[in-house]
Amino acid sequence: PALACLSDFTEMMRALGYPRLISMENFHTPNFMLVSEVLLWLVKRYEPQTDIPPDVETEQDRVFFIKAVAQFMATKAHIKLNTKKLYQADGYAVKELLKVTSVLYGAMNTKGVERADVSEEDSSKFKFDLGSKIADLKAARQLASEITSKGASLYDLLGKEVELREARTESIARPLEINEAEKVMKIAIDCVLEQVQKTKDMLNNVALDEANLEAKIEKRKLELERSQKRLQTLQSVRPAFMDEYEKIEEQLQKQYSSYLEKFRNLTYMEQLLDDHRRIEQEMFEEAANMLHLMQNRLKEEEQHLLKSGNNDDSDIEIQEDEGSDSEVEDRQIMKQRTATETLLQG
Repeated sequence: PALACLSDFTEMMRALGYPRLISMENFHTPNFMLVSEVLLWLVKRYEPQTDIPPDVETEQDRVFFIKAVAQFMATKAHIKLNTKKLYQADGYAVKELLKVTSVLYGAMNTKGVERADVSEEDSSKFKFDLGSKIADLKAARQLASEITSKGASLYDLLGKEVELREARTESIARPLEINEAEKVMKIAIDCVLEQVQKTKDMLNNVALDEANLEAKIEKRKLELERSQKRLQTLQSVRPAFMDEYEKIEEQLQKQYSSYLEKFRNLTYMEQLLDDHRRIEQEMFEEAANMLHLMQNRLKEEEQHLLKSGNNDDSDIEIQEDEGSDSEVEDRQIMKQRTATETLLQG
């Protein structure tokens, strides 16, 4: 396929009128000079006014040249070129060159017959990006809507033409009277003169207003100077009651300081009184709780003693020692009762 592409390329270049012979052996090894020369010739053949720089001495110049040619073909001819294959400048570059030459050869051929040996990539050379045409479509729609609206208005106006034609012909056929035209011109001139006079009067009034404002400003300035002088004199003169006022102010300051001190002491004493009352209340509540507990305990002891006394009376075989022990216990219980009574009385 590479040999077929190369043969087609040589034949197309010969048909397009390339001045130099291109053989199959030229692309066995990378030949960038020949590729750049062919590309520049094809670009000039497509558009003679292009200004692509032909410098390919350095590596940067070659890269820039390949990018410029690819961009030109993409924007102008909608042909997508592979820059890497073009930079290789070997048999793969011939396939990319064949895309451009086939377009030019098909344009030159009036019958529009396309060769069968062209690769499948040629089918994509006429594709273009629809995204760039969206703005044009919107503009076309807007223009179409404007055309319809203008056409409708024109149709309405043409419908009124039948009625207006007679009035227009009458006005055209009527002879021009010089006297009436002179009257109209005089009226227009008088209106213009009146407007001029009004503007002059307004200018004169503006000048008078300006003079009046300047006079008022001068008057206000004089009044301001007088008031400033009077203020200075009043500030320099000390009133007669100023000494007494200062003394009263000093006494007021002292009274205020003493008032603050007494107020602080009063608040402190009130706080202490509240704390003392709260402590007494807590002590009273605690004593009441203790008293309640003692009463409960005494009731429990009395119940216990009553139960033990009943048990002692029912027992028949009680020895004397045990009797003495019960007497001792009764004495202890009496002592406890007297102690609790004294506590309750206290």
